[in-house]
Amino acid sequence: MAEMIVKSKVKEAVKAIDPEMRVSPEFYDALEAELKALVEKAVKRAQAEGKKTLYARHV
Repeated sequence: MAEMIVKSKVKEAVKAIDPEMRVSPEFYDALEAELKALVEKAVKRAQAEGKKTLYARHV
C-alpha cells in the first residue's frame, strides 16, 4: 500500500494546535500504520454489507 499521509499537512495541523510542537519521524510511521488499519477495517465493513463503495459509516 502506498504512503497515505502528506507529512507537510500533518505538520501544518500540529502547528495550528501548538506552534511550538515538533513532529518526530516515528510519529509519521505510527500515524501511517493507524490510517492503514482504519482503511482496512472500513473495507471489511463495506464488504460485509455487500458494498463496493466506502461510506462514512464504515469508519
